[in-house]
Amino acid sequence: MQMVQSENERKKEYLKGYRRHVRRINRIETELEELHAMSAPMSASNDGMPHGSGQSDLSGYAAELDKLERSLREEKDKRVEAYKDIDERIKKLERENEKDVLFYRYIAGLAWWEIAEKMNYTERWILKIHGKALAHFRMPKEFIEIQ
Repeated sequence: MQMVQSENERKKEYLKGYRRHVRRINRIETELEELHAMSAPMSASNDGMPHGSGQSDLSGYAAELDKLERSLREEKDKRVEAYKDIDERIKKLERENEKDVLFYRYIAGLAWWEIAEKMNYTERWILKIHGKALAHFRMPKEFIEIQ
């Protein structure tokens, strides 16, 4: 049995899209670092034992490196598009406090207590502002229809 998401839950999922791209980029960059680290020992082996050409290892490494670099570029492009769209929609809100809360939460990725500290409010008040901001926030029609 599938639960129907509330409108506010759909809005939160949409807004979280930007941070998902940020996390994916971080993960891909970490994978690239790991791949580079693994390639270092492949360059020299002076243990006196016979070894194959290592060509398949290097070609596999190069192919994986190319694949990850392509994924990284694509994810960065998606991140920019998500940022532009979400930021533009946040800026359409009338109340500055609502804009701030949504920006800090969904673009900057701050925790509720960090937002409260930054805005000099209690966490409880920040959550109230967040609820009002979600009520005023407009998602793109394409996202609503997909849900």
